[in-house]
Amino acid sequence: MSISMHAASIPVFKQMLGSLSAVLARAQAHAVAKNIAPEALLQARLFPDMFALLRQVQIAADFAKSVAARLAQAEVPVYEDNEQSFADLQARIAKTLEFIDSLPAARFEGSEQREIVLRPGTPKEMKLSGQVYLLNYGLPQFFFHVTTAYALLRHNGVEIGKKDYMGTF
Repeated sequence: MSISMHAASIPVFKQMLGSLSAVLARAQAHAVAKNIAPEALLQARLFPDMFALLRQVQIAADFAKSVAARLAQAEVPVYEDNEQSFADLQARIAKTLEFIDSLPAARFEGSEQREIVLRPGTPKEMKLSGQVYLLNYGLPQFFFHVTTAYALLRHNGVEIGKKDYMGTF
């Protein structure tokens, strides 16, 4: 039995972006309830050399949209990375979900063998098959940033758990 590239990517991105949206809503409510400035959570880091929560969410959305676009041979949408609030992050997630929902499953057919070129023409250029790109690069990167966002919120007292991280599937 085989699984389509669409089935291995889009439902996963949707599930985890949905859960990320939900934990961000919980974080915003937590900030209000505890009289914490939202910026304290949005700029939280686990260590000084790591990206803050805001950037973790931006990057998670970037991986969802760019992996999906490349597999479907669509143009990767460009986002400005100008989010400054929980509402802005929610809008970015919603925009990402809308984009990946717009990609028909048929566009993913054959993408497991399709060559994906990252950073073309640079010393860091990588050429991967679609399957390797999704399973060994795209999904791990996406999960890293979603998990880090979750960990930042949990570390800062937002009452969330594994069920919140997993979301609805």
